[in-house]
Amino acid sequence: MKLATLNDLYIDELKDLYSAEHQLLKALPKMAKAAAAPELAQAFTDHLAETKGQVDRLDKIFKKLDVSPKGKTCKAMEGLLAEGKETMAEDADPSVMDAALIAAAQRVEHYEMAGYGCVRTFARLLGDKQAADLLQATLDEEGAADKALTKLAETIINIAAVAPDGQQLTA
Repeated sequence: MKLATLNDLYIDELKDLYSAEHQLLKALPKMAKAAAAPELAQAFTDHLAETKGQVDRLDKIFKKLDVSPKGKTCKAMEGLLAEGKETMAEDADPSVMDAALIAAAQRVEHYEMAGYGCVRTFARLLGDKQAADLLQATLDEEGAADKALTKLAETIINIAAVAPDGQQLTA
């Protein structure tokens, strides 16, 4: 596909995000299963439900554009998820694994926030307020998921990972 106009780029980026979200739909259940802390497993499960809604929003945008969402593979998400898969294969203390899972998930969230911020701006510039609003809703959810992961990391997960198995910290 030649990117001759901002609209061409917009559609190309939307397809990339569509692919990314579909890859994430497959990865989130595995991440939830790998999590030791029930709060983290629940966060991944909750985000799975949100991700399904985000795909539905993208479907609405593609329908309005009368364009197929298929035909592009998000290589960045493939790479992020491959790194996460490698991490889950490590022999790690459960609390340390949870900290690693949060780090991997936040990389994904930041990638998605960057992508959704761009396409939201493109939609605004192209005069598609409805799509811009849908994309902003997803951007807001991604930001909230990132904040929730940070809160979990700072209040439960990383604290447990500092001294796995109840070991005492030494100065």
